[in-house]
Amino acid sequence: MQDKVVLITGGAKRVGAAICRRLHAAGARLMLHYRSSAGEARLLQAELNRARADSVALIQADLLDIAKLPSIVEQTVLRFGRLDALVNNASSFFTTTMGEIEPAQWDNLMGTNVRAPLFLAQAAAAPLRRSQGAIVNITDIHAERPLKHYLVYSTAKAALSGLTRALARELAPEVRVNAVAPGPILWPEADDSFDEVSRQRIISHTPLKREGEPDDVARAVHFLLAEAPYVTGETIAVDGGRGIAI
Repeated sequence: MQDKVVLITGGAKRVGAAICRRLHAAGARLMLHYRSSAGEARLLQAELNRARADSVALIQADLLDIAKLPSIVEQTVLRFGRLDALVNNASSFFTTTMGEIEPAQWDNLMGTNVRAPLFLAQAAAAPLRRSQGAIVNITDIHAERPLKHYLVYSTAKAALSGLTRALARELAPEVRVNAVAPGPILWPEADDSFDEVSRQRIISHTPLKREGEPDDVARAVHFLLAEAPYVTGETIAVDGGRGIAI
């Protein structure tokens, strides 16, 4: 990853920040995208630039504004001169109970989880082909095993899994496209669906009997970008075995 340029969406905090730290430590230069987490983004940028000067830049955008997506890629190439990888990490996550689903919820969840990754990949295709680069999408184990009361989210992540495979065919042989599907890594913010009892139930049904760490996802992303030159169209589940136990 030395001097490679990586565009990471939703990179300011949580799993996105772990991916930024892992790839930066491996030598990458980063364009860190954020929507509303400006404070966290600036702190992370300062932290990483202290370690290696002028290696991380920030870009703010609402990924639901599809007209702005090509500019994210353009600004990355203008800033660093190239693009070697795209990590589609940004995601909306909230309940959508059958019978109460609104079109705006569909637009939000499908927009961040499927539409933005597609149009960012389309915008990034040319520079990624030039660099023989790669894309990693962050999906979810619930793409395969839907989560109750999260109908639209589960559907969106299933669509992202399908998009991963389709892009792998479309962009081959120059660009590899893979995905990482986390399991119980971090509990959702501002969501009371996962109280302590629910969390312990999930952990008890996870073969490794513990939560994962954000860096577990980051390690898998790093592997797919840097150490898997003959892998494309695949999804790595980082879930402590929960996918085989549900």
